[in-house]
Amino acid sequence: MEYIDLGIEKPRHETRVVVAMSGGVDSSVVAAMLHEAGYEVIGITLQLYDHGSAIGKKGACCAGKDIHDAREVAQQLGIAHYVLNYESKFRHAVMDDFADSYLAGETPIPCVRCNQSVKFKDLLHTARELGADVMATGHYVQRTEHHGKAHLLSGVDASKDQSYFLFATTQEQLDFLRFPLGGMTKEQTRLHAERFGLVVSEKPDSQDICFVPNGNYASVIEKLRPGSCDAGEIVHVNGTVLGVHEGIIHYTIGQRRGLGVGYTHPLYVIRLDPERKQVIVGEKEHLAKTYFYVREMNWLDDLGDHPREVMIKWRSTQSLRPATITRMSDTAARIDTFQPEYAISAGQACVAYADHRVLGGGWITHRAPQ
Repeated sequence: MEYIDLGIEKPRHETRVVVAMSGGVDSSVVAAMLHEAGYEVIGITLQLYDHGSAIGKKGACCAGKDIHDAREVAQQLGIAHYVLNYESKFRHAVMDDFADSYLAGETPIPCVRCNQSVKFKDLLHTARELGADVMATGHYVQRTEHHGKAHLLSGVDASKDQSYFLFATTQEQLDFLRFPLGGMTKEQTRLHAERFGLVVSEKPDSQDICFVPNGNYASVIEKLRPGSCDAGEIVHVNGTVLGVHEGIIHYTIGQRRGLGVGYTHPLYVIRLDPERKQVIVGEKEHLAKTYFYVREMNWLDDLGDHPREVMIKWRSTQSLRPATITRMSDTAARIDTFQPEYAISAGQACVAYADHRVLGGGWITHRAPQ
């Protein structure tokens, strides 16, 4: 049988690997495969939030089932397992940012913030403190090395690829991280789970943002930021007031259904104005953009000072599309698309690729970064 090779120049039984175990199938299989390969595996599960606190109800444990599942898998494998309480870190770095971004009229991606801060910063630091040689996760991305430098690539399984969510991974972090599932499909992962007889082998994938039960993010934001559902006007781009709304957090750029106004033809949410508490609507052509800016840019490749043709994603579910990226500074870039793109929203991420290798990415803004 061919075992996973983490590329560490020391005997496997002397190589300590921390596995971030979420309680799901993917990370459980990673732990099992590394244990089978002879590595010293330590599983760590993070307690990130209290569902009860998030939705204003008592007795809703923080992902208690997931923590229980991770612990049970670790016991089944006979590996060490720890649960770390990162609630305060997660609240500050992820949940507060999520709420504030929505109140600013943006569409945030908390999963990226979580990877950027809690998982690949705080947890990675803990892994080093435990004497780990590397940290492994169940993400569907690939890591390769060329001339001594680690590169991040999209996963083989395009339907599960998570490279978009990991664009903020720094070079230092990438040197320490390993992604054993990057060259596998989800079906192969399930087969491994069955082969190991893991108790989570048939556990379904999580679909919602972890701290947003049933996808009702408005209720979470209202809990975190009381008064965030203040009413305001729904205004056409021509200035005509068409109706009222019960909070801009209920709307997203490009939304067509459920606007609460009648009109002679379909209207879309064009932008959100948090200062005036207005939802600006208009026709589809008003959504079209041929360029935008990116802030907090994380570069994994030196693109130089000249514009470069790349492939981009500005939404996790879309296919790659051609564009030109121009480096403006160490933390900013301009993206020019080859054709008009619709419903590009501030707060979303844009990730640049070349041959499925992540070149860098950042957060979309429609104002040129200073």
